[in-house]
Amino acid sequence: MKLKELIKEVLEKGYLMSLATSDGGGVWVADVIYVYDDELNIYWMSDPGVRHSQAILKNNQLAGTITISGQGEDNLGIQFAGTAEKIEGPRYDLVKKHFAKRNKPEPAEADDVLQGDSWYIFKPTKIELTHEKLFGFDKQKLEL
Repeated sequence: MKLKELIKEVLEKGYLMSLATSDGGGVWVADVIYVYDDELNIYWMSDPGVRHSQAILKNNQLAGTITISGQGEDNLGIQFAGTAEKIEGPRYDLVKKHFAKRNKPEPAEADDVLQGDSWYIFKPTKIELTHEKLFGFDKQKLEL
């Protein structure tokens, strides 16, 4: 199986992304529910006023992790670095994915599901995969 497909497996199985930002107060980590696209870009909704959203406006260099874990399971997850930015508009295509991930019924396109939140996109430049079952603890690296 190709590395990109293994990374998509993690993205599909995962639910929360730990997102690391940096601002004048130092480093900060926030967990967000995410969705992704075929190019491995990652999207999430957040309040534009919270610390991680404000930090992105000042420093768009981010890092993050997604870990799939459970008792007795092999380690499976990704670590990544890249850039992020706020994107405008309701992005109904992302709303549908987001609601499906949360097992919620799809809202009508006219519904204001953002309720003051905004969409953000993370564009990874580097992803490291840990897939213990296939590679032990040898990380597999993908440069984008």
